[in-house]
Amino acid sequence: MKVIDIINKAEKTVFSFELLPPLKGNDVSKIYHTIESLIEFNPKYINITTHRDETEFKEMPDGSIVKRTVRKRPGTVAIAAAIQHKYGIPVVPHILCGGFTKSETEHVLIDLNFLGIKNVLALRGDGAKNQHVFQPEKNGHANANELVEQLKNLGKGKYLDEDLKNNMPLDFCIGVAGYPEKHFEAPNKAQDLIYLKQKVDAGADYIVTQMFFDNKKYYSFVKKCREIGITVPIIPGIKPINLLNQLTVLPKIFSIDIPMELASELGKCKTNNDAAKVGTEWAIYQAKDLIANNAPSLHIYTYGVSDNVKEIVKTVF
Repeated sequence: MKVIDIINKAEKTVFSFELLPPLKGNDVSKIYHTIESLIEFNPKYINITTHRDETEFKEMPDGSIVKRTVRKRPGTVAIAAAIQHKYGIPVVPHILCGGFTKSETEHVLIDLNFLGIKNVLALRGDGAKNQHVFQPEKNGHANANELVEQLKNLGKGKYLDEDLKNNMPLDFCIGVAGYPEKHFEAPNKAQDLIYLKQKVDAGADYIVTQMFFDNKKYYSFVKKCREIGITVPIIPGIKPINLLNQLTVLPKIFSIDIPMELASELGKCKTNNDAAKVGTEWAIYQAKDLIANNAPSLHIYTYGVSDNVKEIVKTVF
């Protein structure tokens, strides 16, 4: 089932969560453990992240430096297909601009269609680690709205090869990202909303937000989206804090604020277990408030940690 249909047919707030493919060389047992610890609470769909190739420089025994390209978390398509067929839960693999050409993207989408996967999250993605600003691949997309346009074209049977005839349409439900506190590269919030509307106008079916810790910012974001004509569902993203260092790491990486009350409680913590308890309690508070205010769905960023997510969904669903 498509995510947009799940949301539109739901009589109350539903939930989803996000998983990372295992690191290269690891198996999928941890992925399955996470799913099986949450499946009794009826998650409606599961997102699977995608990771681009990275460039590394390795010093050899003779002192020379060798450049190599690696992808530390391959397997998004295979993991997504395995989950959907093993558990019968719709999956939402991420599709990136960064690190991929239009042709590579088309091939992945063809594979997903053959596997019966009908949902994707279209993202620009991060730039390469050695780039100060995002640089698309040659013959790749520079922005997520271009990626959405490619997806919508495939939905009409329009492939990159214009000589193809009688093409099978690839009809995907398309999610895109939104930023209640502004994407760190956007010059201001107003321009960031314009970029978001471009993605929706290109054909996105729904928006899922970056994590936030102050629900007022989500409500304000939704209000501003509606004011400029964005009408699609806007799903709040929640990240339960589970490590002490996330108090400083998360704001740095994601350009988000930690509310003073939460920061103060985390500042009292002595161990990661203490921080996880505080983070879980805060996420439960956020979730209850969002449900009371009729959020269409809650999207929980797990990053492979399921115990705190289980406590959250057990408490609020």
